[in-house]
Amino acid sequence: MGTHQYEVDVTWTGNTGSGTAGYQSYERAHEVVAEGKPTIPGSSDPAFRGDRSRYNPEELLLASLSQCHMLWYLHLASVNGVVVTAYRDHATGTMAEHPDGSGRFTEVVLNPVVTVADPATRETAQALHEKAHSMCFIAASVNFPVRHEPVVTGESA
Repeated sequence: MGTHQYEVDVTWTGNTGSGTAGYQSYERAHEVVAEGKPTIPGSSDPAFRGDRSRYNPEELLLASLSQCHMLWYLHLASVNGVVVTAYRDHATGTMAEHPDGSGRFTEVVLNPVVTVADPATRETAQALHEKAHSMCFIAASVNFPVRHEPVVTGESA
């Protein structure tokens, strides 16, 4: 019912002394900061001379899609009487690189594994993934398919 604004600062920290004088002369290191929150250390994918110990934009895109789905799912579970006791997602994405060096994601697959307190709610819990997908702001904003292949289990008595 409204418009929401978001702000982050991204600062390149990879100047090794000669700036971008050559493709190999600089690091891809950077920091992502939002006011009042921990800094996220960023870089490019190691395939593009990045630091594998830092998050790359592709991983952060996957994380955004996974988080959005999870948060909607948990909300929908709570308002539909499904008690979720555990949730874990192993999201995967495929990016195709073009001959000119550009590229684009062609697909993301979310693989949530959800545990519910009452095994009798498993069918409802499974169905809520479709609704969560349709409600996710991030999934609705990308121009590639975001699929979900959930597994729902019930706790043993």
